Order: sequence, then C-alpha cells, then structure tokens
Amino acid sequence: NTKKSHGSLDVGLTEQFLIIKKLKQSHSVKILCEVFNVHRSSYHYWLKRPALINAETIKLRSLISEAHAASNGSAGARTIADIVTNQGVKLSRYRATKLMRTLGLVSCQEPKHRYRKASQEHIDVPNHLSRQFAVTAPNEVWAGDVTYIWTGNRWMYLAVVIDLFARKVIGWSMSLSPDSRLTGKALSMAYESRGKPKGVMFHSDQGSHYTSRKYRQLLWRFQIKQSLSRRGNCWDNAPIERFFRSLKTEWVPTVGYRSFAEAQQEITRYIIGYYCQLRPHQYNGGLTPNESERLYWENSKTVANFS
Repeated sequence: NTKKSHGSLDVGLTEQFLIIKKLKQSHSVKILCEVFNVHRSSYHYWLKRPALINAETIKLRSLISEAHAASNGSAGARTIADIVTNQGVKLSRYRATKLMRTLGLVSCQEPKHRYRKASQEHIDVPNHLSRQFAVTAPNEVWAGDVTYIWTGNRWMYLAVVIDLFARKVIGWSMSLSPDSRLTGKALSMAYESRGKPKGVMFHSDQGSHYTSRKYRQLLWRFQIKQSLSRRGNCWDNAPIERFFRSLKTEWVPTVGYRSFAEAQQEITRYIIGYYCQLRPHQYNGGLTPNESERLYWENSKTVANFS
C-alpha cells in the first residue's frame, strides 16, 4: 500500500517531489500527491523550475565566456575546451558545445579556404625545407611571409617570422610598403628575441622582399641558411599560410581596421596576448606555442633566453 509505505515519511518538500517523480511510472501522480499531502499544481510547478546550477557549472560558464571574449568571438567549442582544460579545469568539446549554446556563444570564423598548387623550382636558392615542417627543437627552422590588411583607406603589409617547432610567432613588422625593409625588421626582431641563435634555416616564398640583395645580406650577417618555396606554391609554406588564415578569420574585422595605428595595436595584441599565450594549437597537441616551448626547455634542462 503506497499510503502505508510513504505516508509517514518525514522528508522535505523537494525530497517528496523527487519520490513522486520516481514513482510516477507505477502510480498516478494524483494518488502520490494525496499520499504526501501536496498539491498537484505545486508538483507540476516544481517540475518546470529551472535546473539548479552547481558551482562547477557556474565556473565553467565564466571560463568559457572569458575564453570566447579573449578570442574576439572567434574560438569554437574545440578551441575553448582546450583553453579551459589548459587552465586546469577539465572540459570536453561536447560539454563546451552545450554550454556555449546555453550562453548564446558562437564562433564568428569564416569557412576554410583551399589552396591551389603550382610548381617551378627556383634555380638560385633551392627549397631546402621541402615541406619538412616537423622540426625537433626551437631555432632550427623559421618561416616568413607577408600578407596585407585593409586600414581605413589603404593596404597595410604585415611580415611575420614563425619558429616551426611550436608554431610560435617570434618576429613581426608592419608597414605601408611591402619591401625588404619590412621583412628585414621582422627577421631582426626574431633574431634578437631568440638570443641570436646559430645554424637557423629561414624559409619563405620567392617574393622580391626575400630575394633582394639587402635581405640576403641580412641573412648572411645572421648566419642563417635560406630556403625558398617553389614559385607560386603556398603549400611549400603551409604553416605560415595557416597563421595568416587564423589571424584573418579569428581577429581582423571583415572590413579591416579604421587606421594603421589600430591595426598595429590589435595585431600585436593577437600575436602576444592570444595566439602565442592563450590559443591552443593542434600541432602542439592542444598546447599553446608558449607552453609547448616552455616544456621543451624544461625537459631539455636548457635555460631559454627569450620569453
């Protein structure tokens, strides 16, 4: 008898509703409410209440919102799950998707683009790298390239240098002219920030800003070996093409920036504050470039002279 077995239970209202919910498969809600002396309307109101949010969920929502904001709204569920997990709070991609939907957060990235292939080997400087993008240590192979970004009423040119070990951006420069002075500044920044390493290979396309006498003299002075992609083949420099794609889909407004100064500030913020420091990279197994390099130096017991 239901009334006998439950009528004398000394339990709170919430516990009573939970018991009713559990027993409603074998007993009518009407009878169960009579047994516990509660109104059916109260039970149905309790059923429709918002689910209680525990402290863990509140913390996850906060971390997800922070990660999404830090990415300028570009990070999707996988990236956000990696960012939050790297901060010491385990978060699966599935749960990140669910909580992002609850928070109304979506990734504003554009669809991926596919590259065209072409081939014609440069006869003066060979492609020493030959798409061997996986290197074993920092300062073995650097890659560089130039892209353009709209700034108010004209194009601005951005040159970057990336260390292929952890895909970390180690040098960059911005200018209104895509010349060897622009690329030289980015290379000099990389060379100085990495402690003037020896035996580095530098890979780029065959643009005049990389093949000019001025630029090649700079490489010679730094004792850096040059490698050039085949003409018109961006697959030969895929890691840096991917960085530019990430920058433009995750950070740069679709209409560009209002001024050169704004572009400088925002792109520097992306490189230092987000891409290297916070953004997980698939190549690094979900670690950021900074963290991947830190672990390398820690494991090899080598003191890094750069940050």
